[in-house]
Amino acid sequence: MANENITELNVGVVGHIDHGKTTLLAKLTGKFPDTHSEELKRGITIKLGYAEMTISKEGNSYNNKGKGTPVRYISFIDAPGHEMLMATMLSGAAIIDAAILVIAANEGIKPQTAEHFTALQAKKIKNIIIVQNKIDLVNKEQALKNYQDIKQFVKGTIAENSPIIPISAQQEINIDKLIEEIAKIEMPKRDLDSEPIFLIARSFDINRPGTLVEKLHGGILGGILKKGKLKVGDEIEIKPGLSVKKANQQTYQTLTTKILSLHRGSESLKEVNPGASISIETELDPYLTKADSLSGCVVSLKGKLPEISYKMKIKTNLFEEVLGISEHKEVSPLKTKELLMLSVGTTISVGTIEKLSKDEAELSLNIPLVALKGDNVGLARNINSHWRLIGFGEVI
Repeated sequence: MANENITELNVGVVGHIDHGKTTLLAKLTGKFPDTHSEELKRGITIKLGYAEMTISKEGNSYNNKGKGTPVRYISFIDAPGHEMLMATMLSGAAIIDAAILVIAANEGIKPQTAEHFTALQAKKIKNIIIVQNKIDLVNKEQALKNYQDIKQFVKGTIAENSPIIPISAQQEINIDKLIEEIAKIEMPKRDLDSEPIFLIARSFDINRPGTLVEKLHGGILGGILKKGKLKVGDEIEIKPGLSVKKANQQTYQTLTTKILSLHRGSESLKEVNPGASISIETELDPYLTKADSLSGCVVSLKGKLPEISYKMKIKTNLFEEVLGISEHKEVSPLKTKELLMLSVGTTISVGTIEKLSKDEAELSLNIPLVALKGDNVGLARNINSHWRLIGFGEVI
């Protein structure tokens, strides 16, 4: 059973493609966070975190080898580095408490590095550790220059005083220093008293073909409990729920079900508080949850979620420059009838701006959302056939 005294944290691993995120995670956790392997897909312990680690304390030092007393359980969320996956990166940023920004010393800061970093700022992630990776591939002068570049890059931002740790993930140099920094991250305040809000990041069917009916598992939901508590036996609802097409009209059907079991990593739990990534086994037909078909939905106790909304009003905050491109390009003001991609929680929708005032926008949505007041919204604009992050907003 779970150690009740251990603190839980979700840590996103972000940065440009090929800067060594996957190798770093493998060295920290002992496994490659390959989210698509069939073997992983079939285990009930699958969680959005893709990889997890328990930090133990022995004397004054921390380790990931199980020596001493377990003090912190970490779920790692590996954010895609490729520019086409920016929407997924934003969904990942919605469910993390802290982030490791990986920058390869031999390549430096790339447009995607800047884009990911700003996405963290847009999602108000304040705990950031910067890893200067591949330190074994550069000489001392190059390493120092890269370090100064990083200092300049974060100057005046939320990460201005963040630790910068030189690492070679491949050679396992300074991994212990990184573990120590992760152990020191300040725990966010958890809201245990509100109605539960669980964000679905992934959903699956874990049954092997040919499984006997009496041995079938119900549909699995993977994600993060943002607030409140959930326990085995709870009656829950899922919104927007099932997408149904009737007479060329797309409608959404709220799903209600019961929690059969709760899992965190390989542990089975009776009740969960906000913290690490978890998976929920439900009574749903696994056909309804296969292939991430419910990812982006929101879960709460039956009858507690607001109605789904095809309209949204947000307070907007635009960046000065467009992110993710090499050239400097100013973010031009929003316009009525403009299409924006919106990232809310773990879901993505596209909305048309219907009304604009000074720093507020009203949008009609192509895909409905469960919009909760105060929710953070990532705003992206289509620039040269790519969705580019141009700012963020807050649901009002």
